Amino acid sequence: MTYLQLMGFLASILIGVSLGLIGGGGSILTLPVLVYLLGFNPVTSAMYSLFVVGTTSLVGSVNYMRHQQVNYKAALLFSIPSFLAVYLTQKYLIPNIPDPLFSTASFTLSKSVAIMIFFALVMLAASISMIRDKKTPDQTLAGPATFNFPLIALDGILVGLLTGIVGAGGGFLIIPALVLLVRLPMKMAVGTSLLIIATNTLIGFWGGTTN
Repeated sequence: MTYLQLMGFLASILIGVSLGLIGGGGSILTLPVLVYLLGFNPVTSAMYSLFVVGTTSLVGSVNYMRHQQVNYKAALLFSIPSFLAVYLTQKYLIPNIPDPLFSTASFTLSKSVAIMIFFALVMLAASISMIRDKKTPDQTLAGPATFNFPLIALDGILVGLLTGIVGAGGGFLIIPALVLLVRLPMKMAVGTSLLIIATNTLIGFWGGTTN
């Protein structure tokens, strides 16, 4: 086992810890771990990431289910548009992206590089969002669950596209939506987020393997 491979396995443990503690954040690190530490190409890594994140999130969600900290209605309403977007992205969008994506006499943008650029932009947006949002969601917002269907569906579709392209679970988008749009308490939002991520990524992985 090489040094980089060992670092990759250690990083995988940290990803699992992050997912278990906060229901998100760790999965976005899976793609760079697979690419830069374990040596897979970005297209293959995005699909492998779906399986890794899906199984990790599913295992993590079991404990929340046992403690009745999962809102199944919210998970279902969020998951339907989200996993449809994941499946269609992996089934039709990714395989039909041309490779190279863009080419001139002096420059070529390959499909793999384009995916990593998109991933870098997603990480930048996520980091800016976390830096700017310095306040923990107000727990006084938690009360009877409310369901803003159009906004939940829109957020689900965005998460599905993100998950399908780069293999990230999108917990940094799901948890704020569950807290602010559905008014779930933070612990229940974390448990629900893990179940949504597991559903999205495993269906996306299945869609990718059936190409």
